[in-house]
Amino acid sequence: MAIITDNDSGLVTETNTQGKSYTLPFILITCLFFLWGMAHNLDSILIPHLKKACQLDNRQSTLIDTAVFLAYFLMAIPAGMMLKKWGYKNSILAGLVIFAIGALLFVPAANTLAYGIFLVALFIIGCGLTILETAANPYATVLGDPAGATTRLNLAASFNGLAAMVAPLVGANFILSGKEFTPAQLSAMTDTARAAYLQGEASAVKLPYIILAAVLILVAVLFYFIKFPEIKNVSKEPTTGGSFFGVLKHRHLLLGVFAQFFYVGAQVCVTSFFIRMAKQGGGLDEKTAGYYLGLYGFLFMAGRFVGTAFLRFISSAKLLAIYSVVAVALCAIAILGNGAYVIYALGALGFFMSIMFPTIFALGIDGLGDDTKPGSSWLVMSIVGGAIIPYAMATVIDYSSDRIQPGYIIPLVCFLFILYYGLSGYKIKKHLITT
Repeated sequence: MAIITDNDSGLVTETNTQGKSYTLPFILITCLFFLWGMAHNLDSILIPHLKKACQLDNRQSTLIDTAVFLAYFLMAIPAGMMLKKWGYKNSILAGLVIFAIGALLFVPAANTLAYGIFLVALFIIGCGLTILETAANPYATVLGDPAGATTRLNLAASFNGLAAMVAPLVGANFILSGKEFTPAQLSAMTDTARAAYLQGEASAVKLPYIILAAVLILVAVLFYFIKFPEIKNVSKEPTTGGSFFGVLKHRHLLLGVFAQFFYVGAQVCVTSFFIRMAKQGGGLDEKTAGYYLGLYGFLFMAGRFVGTAFLRFISSAKLLAIYSVVAVALCAIAILGNGAYVIYALGALGFFMSIMFPTIFALGIDGLGDDTKPGSSWLVMSIVGGAIIPYAMATVIDYSSDRIQPGYIIPLVCFLFILYYGLSGYKIKKHLITT
């Protein structure tokens, strides 16, 4: 059962979602999952690329992740307020426009070879992504039978997985040049030759981001002219009336926020250092490592579709726990293994991480009713893990004489907490705070 509000007339009616077609809205929402997947997975290319173009160390390069995911933390509350006041459609429009503005800022950033402008552009992109995810994730769960909410969200998120395969291929072909020089070789160049090389590396990002901005504007126009129903869940248990802080009385949501924090941090760690690990541990060149990252993305996408199919036969919490156990084992192989086995372990992690974000999200907002929107904001805000945890991993790497493998102890610990959430933390229990 759901409440359907016509945004144009303001009419509120209660209707049964079963039997009602939300096919077109669901397809368009699914497109958003692909678009923000492109943005996030291009970051995995930008980190090694801008590290080279702007001559950065490990921790400086992870500021790319910090800029994007810090925006999630700072923008989550405004995004939740926007969603409550404007509704799903208008919030999505705002997110698309802000996302496009950030993408276009890559042009002046590349022209001036200014890392600071790149970080500002990425922060703005992160703000747009926050709004989109705050609106699109819960919207996907309520566009149909409540019993299929987790399956529906995983299906939409499968196209986020498609982007995880496409983005590295785009990056490898249009951003990564394959030209690398040691510090000694760069020092031996003339000032003109060195400046031309660095400028050429930075300029490679312009065309992909201009095209991305154009697609975002086109999708925004499409959303503007199509009518969407505004859907609000009917409460399944007592609510706090949509209070932002009051919603944390729901224990399973609070633990879900922590689980999402650790999951996003772990995923970003794996992808951000994938290319450097493939080069250091597998002896691959830059462009070939980029293609292997695309293979990781393919496994991530396959995992989303396979996981969606598994959810027809196994509970989402149990599947989350099983995948977490495997992820812990694969991290151990990445830390202790040698050569190509390390790359294979990281690639397989893509498959077993694939269902974690949407599953944690759906479990976290389960039964929240009127608290769904602020609960969604908290789960999106927890994505700040992607700003903090990779920096911790980079610190471990720097203190390990630039060896990447020891750093993977960080995502291993993250997956242990997710395992706990899948075994117990997801269960809906009494509120932590009584009123």
